[in-house]
Amino acid sequence: MFDKLGLSGVFGLVLMVAGVAVVAWKAPVVAAGLTAVLVGLALVARGAVQSVMGMFGMA
Repeated sequence: MFDKLGLSGVFGLVLMVAGVAVVAWKAPVVAAGLTAVLVGLALVARGAVQSVMGMFGMA
């Protein structure tokens, strides 16, 4: 998985997890909501990428 993400992708993932951890330290309920938003955003982005790839005949 890490070879597909690249160095910047792995760094972004680490920063995202660290950010949620910092929020969870002070406000666990807010961190849970933030995590739900991030997962939802990732699912929407995945669907959009698959749709575009399908239009170009790559999926």
